[in-house]
Amino acid sequence: MNNQSIFEQAAPILEQLEKAGFDAYYVGGAVRDFLLNRPIGDVDIATSALPEEVKSVFPKTVDVGIEHGTVLVIWRGDGYEITTFRTESDYKDFRRPEKVAFVRTLEEDLKRRDFTINAMAMDRHGAIIDPFDGKTALQLRQIQTVGEARERFSEDALRMMRAARFVSQLGFQLHPKTEEALSRCAHLLQHIAVERKLMEMDKLLAGKEVTAGLRVLVNGGLLAYLPGLTGKEQLIDQMLSYDLSRLTARQNWLFLLVLLAPDQPGDWLKEWRMPAKKIKYLAGTYEWFLKVQEVDWSAFSLYEAGIERAADAEAVSALYAGRPPRAEELKRQHEALPIKNRKELAITGKELKEWKHETGGPWMKQYLEMIERAVVQKKVENRKDKIKEWLEACNLL
Repeated sequence: MNNQSIFEQAAPILEQLEKAGFDAYYVGGAVRDFLLNRPIGDVDIATSALPEEVKSVFPKTVDVGIEHGTVLVIWRGDGYEITTFRTESDYKDFRRPEKVAFVRTLEEDLKRRDFTINAMAMDRHGAIIDPFDGKTALQLRQIQTVGEARERFSEDALRMMRAARFVSQLGFQLHPKTEEALSRCAHLLQHIAVERKLMEMDKLLAGKEVTAGLRVLVNGGLLAYLPGLTGKEQLIDQMLSYDLSRLTARQNWLFLLVLLAPDQPGDWLKEWRMPAKKIKYLAGTYEWFLKVQEVDWSAFSLYEAGIERAADAEAVSALYAGRPPRAEELKRQHEALPIKNRKELAITGKELKEWKHETGGPWMKQYLEMIERAVVQKKVENRKDKIKEWLEACNLL
């Protein structure tokens, strides 16, 4: 669905609120990305209607964050978050507002937002409301806070990482005053939950201008307050000398491991509060990266690693060595393998027990591993009769 269609689909929501006597607008990132002609995900809607008034307009709603003014409206099978215009004050621990007050004017609501490019609104007819000159910032390709930068960063210190993330995603530069405030406020980042830092870091590492985004973290002194990166400025500087745009976000995490070379990569990743599945994947892929520095991919190592891990390890290895990646070559080699996992073996432990006339035991695992390797290396065809013949020829039956 294109951007125009997304707004047209949501337009009846705004129209219903307007018919009920309230103001309603598209706000935030959707407006920014519309003006930049970037793909839009969800649209956020802000309104002068209080939460209970929103609920009175629409027949089907869910209280998803009503204490902060947000109501989920179900409209023609789709969900839309509608938030009452509000102001925030008395921020606790540099991350959460102690007081949220509902207001009736759009400008008061936009004033609380982080950056001018995110502080624009659009009505259902396409007219842009831009009290803080966000359109100019878009033209200048600048990230600038709404109002005084130190105040915005003191309200929510994560905004400093968001600034770096937008540099990476949009290819913009920081406004000089916004950049200056980073180093003055960097210490406030210690109050932010690691999980929130991880979300921003993931998005930063996925950006097309990831090198510029990481440079913001270095120059702003933010590394000292990120897990496992305190005192690692020199290594991150080394990382910035590579063309990181060649890598995915996951591969950039792997590249970080390669440069930092922690004794326990899993423990280092745990400091970031990553999901266990992602930690296991990255730590395992890092081990494969190390292995193929010593011995190149073979049919069986490619089989053991799997094409996903192999492709990630290869992308990082190629960038690190300064050579072209061989992803397509590895993909072809993987596709040519006789089997892709043990489940595709033509036999199971049941046949082995019948052939050897023995009960199960550790020997079965050893046999299956030998057969698996032989099939992958094309020493034996993946057919039950051929495997039995091979075992007999090896005096194993």
